Amino acid sequence: MRIKNLELYLNHLNNCLEGKYENSFWQALHNTILKFNLSPNYFTDLLSAFKQDVVKNRYHNFDELINYCERSANPVGRIILELFSIRDEESLRFSDAICTALQLTNFYQDISIDSKKNRIYVPLEELRKFGVSENQFEFMENNTNFEKLLEFQVTRAEQLFSEGRNLLPGLPKELRAQIKMTILGGEKILKKIKQSNFGVIDFRPKLSKTDYMIIFLRAIA
Repeated sequence: MRIKNLELYLNHLNNCLEGKYENSFWQALHNTILKFNLSPNYFTDLLSAFKQDVVKNRYHNFDELINYCERSANPVGRIILELFSIRDEESLRFSDAICTALQLTNFYQDISIDSKKNRIYVPLEELRKFGVSENQFEFMENNTNFEKLLEFQVTRAEQLFSEGRNLLPGLPKELRAQIKMTILGGEKILKKIKQSNFGVIDFRPKLSKTDYMIIFLRAIA
C-alpha cells in the first residue's frame, strides 16, 4: 500500500510539473518550484528514498548507506539553499555533509526503535569488522564490540558536522541561526550517545527542554 501511495504521489508530482494539477496543493507546489527555480529532481530523489525504505532494511556497506542519504536527506538541504538562491558547489557540498550527518545521527538515535522493526542502518560490512552480529540488534544485546562499533559511527558523523559548519559563514543571517541550531541539535544527540557509553541498543537519547534552550541561545549568540 505504501509503495502504491508513493507511486501515486510521484505521478501527481510529474503531472504538476507539466501544469496538470490534482488539487490546489500541487498547483501551489508547482508555482513555488517556478518562482524559486527549484530543481525538480530533488523532490523525485526524496520519493525514491521513501520507496526504498519500504523494501530495504539492510545496507551492505557505507557507500550504499551514503547513496540513501544522498536521496533521503541531502535534497532537503539543497532545496533550502535554492530558496535563498545559494547554488555554488562548495555550499552544496557543505550542506550535504550536514544533512548526511543528521541522517546518520537519526539512525544511531533510533537503533532501539528500528531494531524492533527489523531495520539496521549500520553497514553489515562494519558489523563484521567489529565482531557484531545482526542478532545483537534483534535481541538488543550490548557488549564492548557493539560500543566500539557505535563509537566509530559517531566519530564519522561528528566529522561530517565539522565539515558542514563551513557552510555557516556564507549564509544570510536569517538562515544561519536556523542551520546552526540544526547542527547543534545533531551534535548534542551524538554527545548523549557517547555519554550513554554508546548504549543505544535499548535506549533512545533525546533532547530535553533545557537542551533546546541552550541550543537556541548558542545559535543566536
